[in-house]
Amino acid sequence: MANWRFEKGLHDLGNGCYAYLQPDGTWGWSNAGLIVDSGQSLLVDTLFNLPLTAEMLAVMRRSVPEAKHIETLVNTHANGDHTFGNQLVEGAQIISAQGCYDDIARRPPEVFVEMLKNWRQLGEAGAFMHEVMGSRFNFDGIVCTLPTKTFTGTLDLKVGNKDVHLVDVGPAHTNGDVLIHVPADRTVYTGDILFVGGHPAIWVGPVANWIRACDLILSWDIETVVPGHGPISDKSSVRELKNYLEYMTIETRKRYDAGMTSEEAGYDIALGAFDDWSDRERIVLNTYALYREFSGDTSRPDAMTMFGQMARYHKFHQAQCAHDHKNGHHDHCVP
Repeated sequence: MANWRFEKGLHDLGNGCYAYLQPDGTWGWSNAGLIVDSGQSLLVDTLFNLPLTAEMLAVMRRSVPEAKHIETLVNTHANGDHTFGNQLVEGAQIISAQGCYDDIARRPPEVFVEMLKNWRQLGEAGAFMHEVMGSRFNFDGIVCTLPTKTFTGTLDLKVGNKDVHLVDVGPAHTNGDVLIHVPADRTVYTGDILFVGGHPAIWVGPVANWIRACDLILSWDIETVVPGHGPISDKSSVRELKNYLEYMTIETRKRYDAGMTSEEAGYDIALGAFDDWSDRERIVLNTYALYREFSGDTSRPDAMTMFGQMARYHKFHQAQCAHDHKNGHHDHCVP
């Protein structure tokens, strides 16, 4: 949206809704939100580490009186860039989908941090994780802080006199993905159901659920969409992501039926309209998710296997870009 600049910090959406943005929106650089009314406040997500979360909370408290005491924190899903700062929101009730709680309990932050500390022992997968996350963020002091209230389906809340509706649309990106809809303000906070300008990461699926989540957002009377990553937008970005998911489903199915491996399919699919999106290595994660969906495989993907595949694709794309730069053709080269 032309009205919103993709700049770090707190953005006033009007009527007591705020977005906190972190460019460039790639691995780990997530967004958060704040909803206030009549002296009460609800925080949407924390950030990837304690310093970033502390900085965000300080900015919110300086700018918005209601943020001095946050009564409620909603985690949109379990990924660390939306939950690792939970311990700093002292005294708040932490709400999530049951699937989010289960994901955090299954793989608490201490496990992730230990993996990043030992990245040299984890081969190409560890090197890639270190490159895109471990070398950019300080994970010292993070303690597992689980949600204190969970739900399935829907949950209606009040922030002051403002109605806030939570909808669990997972499993999709993760096992528990929550949309936070503020009808009176025509605003929705999507968590990682929406990436703007970047390839989504389909860790769990099914993709059909994610497409249904996009349709649900599009059915609402909203004008402002705060994604989990990327700039503030509107329904146009939701349509773009839905188009991506549908395109990937069709193109991946062709290659599944042709007998390719999921990794081969990722290299073979032309990105077309999505060629300038960041984090393109996630295409092999996404083809793998679709292959599981097509075959009826309900097992959990092994994260290190997937980071290994993404590492190989990332190297392949870097080499391709270097070749294209040498020959003067580099318009499509993005991180």
